[in-house]
This record gives sequence, structure tokens and C-alpha cells, in this order.
Amino acid sequence: MTHDLRKYAQDTSVQLGIGAFLLLFIIGDGLIYFIYGKSAAMMGLLCLFAGTAPVIIIAFFMVLLNWVVKRANRE
Repeated sequence: MTHDLRKYAQDTSVQLGIGAFLLLFIIGDGLIYFIYGKSAAMMGLLCLFAGTAPVIIIAFFMVLLNWVVKRANRE
């Protein structure tokens, strides 16, 4: 029975990242909604999307580069 610790670390990092984004969007925007109302929550949601867009774009390009490098090293 072998354990792949790199795969485990990668899975854990992905789960922590997803959890952080969910907490930010659900708890953060939910508090804005309860304190300030619906229109402020919509603006908060827009700002959260605008703030996380660069992070998501960079993560997408990193995954794409990783795929290209693995494919190039196969040959």
C-alpha cells in the first residue's frame, strides 16, 4: 500500500482554496446582505467577482502551462 503524498498535498490545497472562496462569497456577501440589504450585496458580489477574476485567470494559465509542459516532456 503506497501513499502519494504529493497528490494528497495537491488535493488538500485545492480543497482549501475552494473552501476559502466559498466562505468569502457565502459568508462575506451574506453578511453584507443582512446588514446593508440586497442592492449592497449585489454590489459586493460584483466587487468580489472583479477581485477574484485575476486570480482565476492566473490559475487557469498555470494549469494550462502545466498541461503543456507535461505533454512536451512526454515526447
